[in-house]
Amino acid sequence: MKLSSQWVAFTTILRKEIHRFMRIWMQTLLPPAITMSLYFVIFGSLIGSRIGTMDGFNYMEFVVPGLIMMSVITNSYSNVVSSFYGAKFQRSVEEILVSPTPNYVILLGYVCGGVARGMIVGLIVTCMSMFFTHLQIHSLPIVVCVVVFTSVLFSLAGFINAVYANSFDDISIVPTFVLTPLTYLGGVFYSISLLSDFWRGVSMLNPVLYMVNAFRYGILGISDIDVTWAFIGVALAVAILFSYSMHLLSSGKRLRS
Repeated sequence: MKLSSQWVAFTTILRKEIHRFMRIWMQTLLPPAITMSLYFVIFGSLIGSRIGTMDGFNYMEFVVPGLIMMSVITNSYSNVVSSFYGAKFQRSVEEILVSPTPNYVILLGYVCGGVARGMIVGLIVTCMSMFFTHLQIHSLPIVVCVVVFTSVLFSLAGFINAVYANSFDDISIVPTFVLTPLTYLGGVFYSISLLSDFWRGVSMLNPVLYMVNAFRYGILGISDIDVTWAFIGVALAVAILFSYSMHLLSSGKRLRS
């Protein structure tokens, strides 16, 4: 398949994915904005004023980067898992697999669709946070890189979940029992310096902690972990999940009847 044809196939899948979540924006873009607004009101106006400062910043400034990352993670994941499982359920994915389109083009199309939704929701949440606090970006390159890598990582994770899902109920198991606990315990609402040595060590095993702290460093210039290790860990995870996703597409496991 020629490179120009591959580009057409990629942009077609990407446009389809973007059109899918933009067409139902009241279900895909509006709910995260409302949910995060409630977080801003609760932690900014009610609880945040009583907590005071956290690592030299008022609590609202401290928690906003984590909330932005939480919205990026959940929306990148949910977009790919729901879209690809829907294609698998309707058997339309089989038509794509038998076409001359390379597997990596198919995978990149769906992943970039998840990244697009994650970035748009993250931008919406960031704009809404401006009504509650003032954010001064410490390092724009770090902010952009962390958001893109994290969005790609969880888009790939959503793709794998969609491949293994046998029903629509299965696509909610991982977000409910894995993704949500990791996110809430990933340093979004607190600094791990407040924890005991044992629980600090346990928290270091949480991959979301590294993403949240790397993003917080890009915004505020503070972090509980080494940002370099955060990038290395995320990049390695992306490489592993991408390779495994390609293996699933190549083998056709759980994709072809």
